[in-house]
Amino acid sequence: MYIKKIDMPLEKVLLLLLTVFMLTSCERIKEWREKRNSETPKETPAAAQTPVFAVNTTTAVKGQISDYIPLSGDIIAGTQVDAFSDAAGKVAAVYVVVGQRVNRGERIAAIDPSRPGMEFNWGIVTAPIGGTIVSLPAQVGMTISQAVPLARIAGGNALELRLYVAERFISKMVMNLPCEITLDAWPGEVFRGSISELAPTVDPASRTMEVKVNVSNPGSKLKAGMFAKVRIITEQKDNIVKIPASAVISRFGEQYVYVVEKDPENPEEQNIAKKRIVIPGILVDGVLEIQSGLEPDEEVAVRGQTLLEDGARINVIERFAPLNAN
Repeated sequence: MYIKKIDMPLEKVLLLLLTVFMLTSCERIKEWREKRNSETPKETPAAAQTPVFAVNTTTAVKGQISDYIPLSGDIIAGTQVDAFSDAAGKVAAVYVVVGQRVNRGERIAAIDPSRPGMEFNWGIVTAPIGGTIVSLPAQVGMTISQAVPLARIAGGNALELRLYVAERFISKMVMNLPCEITLDAWPGEVFRGSISELAPTVDPASRTMEVKVNVSNPGSKLKAGMFAKVRIITEQKDNIVKIPASAVISRFGEQYVYVVEKDPENPEEQNIAKKRIVIPGILVDGVLEIQSGLEPDEEVAVRGQTLLEDGARINVIERFAPLNAN
């Protein structure tokens, strides 16, 4: 048998072998891809393309909100009267002590107006009003004049709070504004009062105006001289919708929240976030009044809402307790 020898350059032989190898490899890769695709389950388009955002939520409530000015001051007796002597001389006797209750006309002290070589009867200083002795400057043996008070008497059980309001808040001060009063001496308790007196002038040095607040004193728990913290309620609204201020987003001149709603395509398992334009009202201690755009008992996102868009799918991780209605 005669075999014809083919005379071919080595380069062409190598090129031919490389071509055959590449064609064979491509076929094997194609077969492998087809086999892998047939074994791998296909994802649904919705699951592959739509992200789910984790959020925390709370419920809008209908209730009361109050705007206030925080101040502090001292409790003083509502009526204080000093007792004076009609004549100058030495204090010969003191008949009362601090904290003692006295009636009008009851004796406070005796004054000896005698001079060297001259003897006079003692003068008796009496209480000008009934009340409690809160200060007693008089001491036996001291010399006093008619201008020196011997005792200070707080009339009755009435107490007042003396406050100083900054000039920028004076326009909000009116008679009978309600006040909430707390003291370190009675933690957890809130006492009530109202503005009873407004000073006619402003102190030019401190730029403040003196305000007096009458104080209810159930059980006689409050004492003159105590330090108190006061909230003067300047505005109060009832039956309004309120939410945490952190729920509101402000962007591009709009203020809005995201309300949690059921996904119409999957109402049993999936929630979506719906953008809701709102009109805010007064803001007090992180609580915001919503004048329109939101109804009571609607669920709003308070954390994670900054990443949301209208209609975004959400997963509620935690539901915070609603605000107190009061």
